[in-house]
Amino acid sequence: MVKPYVGGAFGNKQDMFYEPLAALFTLRLGGRCVAFVMSREETFVNSRTRHAMDIWAAACVDDTGRITQKGIRLNAYSGAYGSNGHAVAAYAVTNYFQLYPALGKQVGESATVYTNMPSAGAMRGYGIPQVAFAMECQMDDLALRYHLDPVEFRKKNMMGLHFLDPFDRFLCASNGLERCIDRGCELVDWQAKRQAYDAFNHTSSNLKKGLGMAVFAYKTGVYPIQLETASCRMLLNDDGSLQIQVCATELGQGSDTVFAQIASEITTIPEENVYVVSCQDTDVSPHDAGAYASRQTYVSGSAVKQTAEILRKKILNRAACLYEADSKDLALDGGRITGRDGAVLGTVRDVAVRMQYTNSTKINSEHLTAESTYTMRHNAFAFGASFVDLEVDVPIGKIKINRVIAIHDSGQILNPALARAQVHGGVAMGIGYALTEQMLFDPETGKMRNDNLLDYKIPTAMDIPQIDVEFVETYEPSAPFGNKALGEPPMIPQAPAIRNAVLHATGVAVYELPLTPERLIHAFIQAGLIQPLSCEHIAET
Repeated sequence: MVKPYVGGAFGNKQDMFYEPLAALFTLRLGGRCVAFVMSREETFVNSRTRHAMDIWAAACVDDTGRITQKGIRLNAYSGAYGSNGHAVAAYAVTNYFQLYPALGKQVGESATVYTNMPSAGAMRGYGIPQVAFAMECQMDDLALRYHLDPVEFRKKNMMGLHFLDPFDRFLCASNGLERCIDRGCELVDWQAKRQAYDAFNHTSSNLKKGLGMAVFAYKTGVYPIQLETASCRMLLNDDGSLQIQVCATELGQGSDTVFAQIASEITTIPEENVYVVSCQDTDVSPHDAGAYASRQTYVSGSAVKQTAEILRKKILNRAACLYEADSKDLALDGGRITGRDGAVLGTVRDVAVRMQYTNSTKINSEHLTAESTYTMRHNAFAFGASFVDLEVDVPIGKIKINRVIAIHDSGQILNPALARAQVHGGVAMGIGYALTEQMLFDPETGKMRNDNLLDYKIPTAMDIPQIDVEFVETYEPSAPFGNKALGEPPMIPQAPAIRNAVLHATGVAVYELPLTPERLIHAFIQAGLIQPLSCEHIAET
């Protein structure tokens, strides 16, 4: 398999679709190239989608505001094939007991159902956006019922540092969730604005303003459910540049850039002289388990770091031979070899050239390379909170989002520009998930009704509000440089934060996504906020 430089995947490329057919046909045609090209309509129904889920959840709260017992039942609709079916459902149901662990009994059930609909598979968040919507709606509902502030209620019940995951049996070794919440409250002026909106909504019947929030916890990688492993190969060229081979797939998330940063940090070779080979070939490239679960910098980055450390040690050992010094007295600094007193003895390029072409009887020539496999035997929770400021035009059921504040604990941020871009993209995807994106089917024929990008509404640049992004940096000891997941988390809390802001604005609780005008109007009519029009009124209008 030769991997070209491709665009985003968001989980869809975990499955094989037409690759086996392409392999079969190219063999039948004597090795000629074969391409399968789907139309837009075929892309909607013949690839993978997110699992639709029905979720029932219940919880008991004591007089101190602590959750004492909780239970969940979850049905996931897998479509015609299994794909990542029950793994997604299981991932979702366990998250319900991780973010807000109850003091007492916790009961959960999940089932995956085959239907004659398009098949669901891995998609950004892997079941957590669905359960997070249910869970975070439940938290706001409970806070409202018991007259508690949603923020304080969450703080009282959420996972803390050193939490032991009851399913995967690993400790939460870094947790900045409370700091994320506090920073979000500070930026949005939570208490004052909530009170101001309450006063405004008391006098305004058609336009309502709301401020909502939601939080999340998301694991980095899938250990110990399956093996988490990655390999890396490095070659030091005789011009002092570094060539890196990893089969970890660059899908636009910036992993190649971060791998170059990691290698540069360890070897001190400047980043402009570090080259990651993007077009990998499984015939010659070292193995990697894949771009999934937001694990690439965490797992594959660990392989890059480990391999760079091996290469660094080789460089210093060979430099010690060349300069007749003890390797313990040598150091690397900006691609230069320095001695105990800091004096520059030479450069990495000098060592590479001399080792490759030396004809000494004391030292054998050697092309300096390193290769290693890293097996990750840990996991880590990434955390975050989103705050949404919005307006609801009640008579027409229209939501206008004015501002989203996204605060993330993804450990140490290795590349701030890439990290902010990930959050912006995730927020945009979360807004689409919350407000507009839904596959509609004819109940008589089963044909998809909106299998095009005119009728299937994806947010455009005109629909995206102001997004403020900040990071609360913690240090995750199991990671190569203290980092944690960031690829999938940004989209997870957006839908419940929007829903909770609508609840604050209107007092109406909605339990189904997306929050379309039609769905909101029906909910507002049931709640008595607006009156349904009579046939006579419509005729007069």
